[in-house]
Formats: sequence, structure tokens, C-alpha cells
Amino acid sequence: MPVHGRRVGLSAALAVLVATASLARVSGAAEPPSESEATGQVGKVRLRYTLDGIEVRGNQRTVDRVVLRYIPFEPGDVLDVADPELELTRFRLLGTGFFSSVRISLRKGRRRGAAVLVIDVEERNTIIVENVVMGIAADEDAEGNSEPITPYLGVQAAETNLAGTGITLGAGIGVAADQFALQMRFADPAFVGSEWAFTSSMHYIDARDFFGIKDVSFESPLLELREVTDYAVVSYSRFGGTIGAGHDLSTSTRVLFDYGLERVEALVPTVASHVRGNTREPIDFDILPGASVLSTINAALIYDTRDTPFLPTRGALGSIRGTLGLEPIGSSYGYQKLEASLAYWWRLPWRHVVSLEGQVGAIAGDAPFFEMFYVGDYTDLLPDRILGLNPDRRQPPNILGTDIVEVRYGNYAAKLEAEYRIPLYVGRGSVYGIDFFTGAGLYGVATSRDFEDPPTGYEGAARAPIDLTYNLGLRIETYVGGFSVAFSNLFGLLPAREGGRK
Repeated sequence: MPVHGRRVGLSAALAVLVATASLARVSGAAEPPSESEATGQVGKVRLRYTLDGIEVRGNQRTVDRVVLRYIPFEPGDVLDVADPELELTRFRLLGTGFFSSVRISLRKGRRRGAAVLVIDVEERNTIIVENVVMGIAADEDAEGNSEPITPYLGVQAAETNLAGTGITLGAGIGVAADQFALQMRFADPAFVGSEWAFTSSMHYIDARDFFGIKDVSFESPLLELREVTDYAVVSYSRFGGTIGAGHDLSTSTRVLFDYGLERVEALVPTVASHVRGNTREPIDFDILPGASVLSTINAALIYDTRDTPFLPTRGALGSIRGTLGLEPIGSSYGYQKLEASLAYWWRLPWRHVVSLEGQVGAIAGDAPFFEMFYVGDYTDLLPDRILGLNPDRRQPPNILGTDIVEVRYGNYAAKLEAEYRIPLYVGRGSVYGIDFFTGAGLYGVATSRDFEDPPTGYEGAARAPIDLTYNLGLRIETYVGGFSVAFSNLFGLLPAREGGRK
């Protein structure tokens, strides 16, 4: 769960209006706007000033150039006090996580009609816990009831403003039953003083995954694959990293590129089958046995106008991401993956917050299963993957009684979810805010076969691999990061409906 700056202070628009009034008091009445400055509506004019300079105040640890990198204005520009870029600039500075408060104002310049743009910041702790995930992984008995087996834990932490330079240095660790993951990453938002960001990461994953819908049967000389007799177990390791670059296209839009390379080593059962629907068939593990190489080119376009990233009250967050696994560049897997998402937040008159989010994704080609869409990443009733680890063995809940229960990984995925958030506490100490949230949605995950050759035994609408998801809990933003305490996974441990694992 990302950690971000809290939303405090006046909005940028209000701050600019206050600053403009202050400027008028200092320098006298502003010059009448020219005809080109008028909005065309009676009684409404647009005030513009020529920027004499930009002043940053309150930054004790963060160097000025780090702040100025996010300012889309330069001395000599003509600044419109109603320009929405001012508000977006404040949001972008808060989104860095370096500051708990950002205020933008104007003060008198050297001559009439000129002004200095003033950026007042209040710094926050930048050694943060980015993500803490913990819970209980579960299995299912013959009656479809969940049986807790082992706990899992994932922790990610980072210094996001190393020595005040804006550089991020982070690490993460994930632990589950007989599984382990380690990750390190580095990011410089202004590499060697340029306008390009540089990113790199390394990871090591020693993991297992569990295949088979029901009545699994397999033969393998590898005794360790018989540890869980109700599943066909794939043990695998991944070691590799990424190197990439990014660039801001505007205050709210940026583009990212990276190249990933990793070695994969997998132990796969030689013969395994299961019952899909009412038909026994071989299990497709979607990974090459032995050693293989995954080589990918990735690109992303991100649009962000949220007022604050962790507890936003307005704005939007959208992204389009593409991945190419190319055999000509050394990959053992050739595939194309496209994902898109869009979320929007509204603040209601009584200060509660409503959000709506949509996601969609598709894969063509032969992607390894860990690059495919996992059903637990779309339903809140199963744990998400943790740094590449999948600790849970259960099939997805089946609230609607569809063939979603036959799916674990898919080539296609979609989700539409709404959330309602109620602020419970707003402060300025070690806890910045506490919100209660509840949400519900509809999601679907499917393989190509689910469209071409659906599992037998399902009729009508039950042949559509979709289901409901829901969640509730608390979101807490603190001095050391933002945390979500959700209860949906506990609901997932309740006895399953008919149609679960048999």
C-alpha cells in the first residue's frame, strides 16, 4: 500500500486568490486587464502576472532543485491565477510523499504586473513503510470449507528522499509457507540532472504454486511435488531485475519504460490431470520445466490528478500498461499483455468520499502463469500476491454460482468497483487521518478456453466466469506511511457455497 503525503492546507485555487489579494494590498490595485485577458463574461476577468522568479520555503532537508523539478513554470512566464496547473502542481508535490503540506501563493515582484511564485512546504518523514501485508493462507476440505494452514507476511520499506535528493532506495521481503521473496529497487527522478528519471530493481523469488480444480491425479518422480496430494505443485525460482526510464509529459501525465530480464527454474509434474467441470483433462501449467528465460519490454502511460494519493477526495488516476515478451530478445516466452485502469474520486457535500474504479486486461501468446491475471488480485476475498508469492491455495469464492470457481489464472480480466469512505479522524500529529471504507464490485477472470470450450456442467449465465467482491475496513495515514486494515479476507475463510472445491 503506497505511502503518500496527507491533504492539508488551502486548495491551490484558494491559495492563489488569497495571494493575489495580498499582492494587491502590497503593490496597490492591479492594472486593468487587457481586452485579451477578459473571459468574455460580464464581471469576470482573468488576472495574469509575469513571473519574476520562483521561491521555495520550508524545505530543510529537500534541496530546491528537487522541488523545482515539479514546477511547470519558469521566470518570464505569464502566469494566469486561474490556471488549473497551479492546483495540479500542489497535488503533484504532495504526491511525492516528501511533504505533509504544500501551499502556493504569490508575492509582489520587482515591477508592476510582476510577481514571485512562492512554494511553502512542510516536510514529512521520508523513511517509510510502503506496504505491510499479513494474513492467513487457507486450504479447503472435501466439503469446500476453508481450513487455515499458515500465516504469510510481506513488508516493503524505502527512503524516498535520500539525502534530500529525491532518490528512492527501497527493499521488500515476503514470506509464506515454504516460500520466500526479496526485492530491492532504486529510482532517481532527475538522472544526472536531466529531465529523465532512472529506475532499476532486482528480485529473487523462491516459490510454489498449486494447480488443479478437483480430483487431481499425477505421476512424478519428484517426491517433493507430492507434499500436497490434492494439488499438482509447481516449485520454481526467479532471479532477475529491471532497468528503466521515465519522463513527465505534463504536470499530470508521465510515461515509463523498462526492460526486464530474469532466469526461471521450475520443477513441474511430468503427468497431471484434474476434473474441469465434469470432464477429466490434463493440467496446463503455463510454465516451461527446467531452466528458461523471461525477457520483456514494458511501457506505461500514467495520468494522475488526485489531490493526495493515499486518501484522495477528488481527481482521477488512470494508466495504460503494455508488456512484450519477445523471443528475438532472448525470451523463452512470447506474448503481449495490455492493461488499462481508471479510478475517479468525488467529495460529497457532507465530506464523505465516493470512488469508482474500472480495470481491464488481456494477454495474447504464451505468458508464464506468474505473468497472467490471478483471480486473487481481483477479488477482495482472497489474498493478493505478495512480491510475486501466491500463499493461498483456495479457489475463488463463488457468490453467483458461476464457473469462476474453475479459474485460478487467466488471459483476460476485468473489474468494476465502487467505494464509499467516511473520514473518522483528521490530525497533524503522528496520525494524519483515519477513514472507514466499504466497497463492492463485479469482476471476471477467464482463460481463452473458457470462451472457446467452457467447462462442462454449467448452463446459461453460470458459464460466464464472473463473481461479486466486497470489502470493508479502515485506511490509516501516519507519519511512517499509509495502512489499510481490511476484513474481507476473514470473510473468505467462511464456509464456501456449493460449487467450491470437491
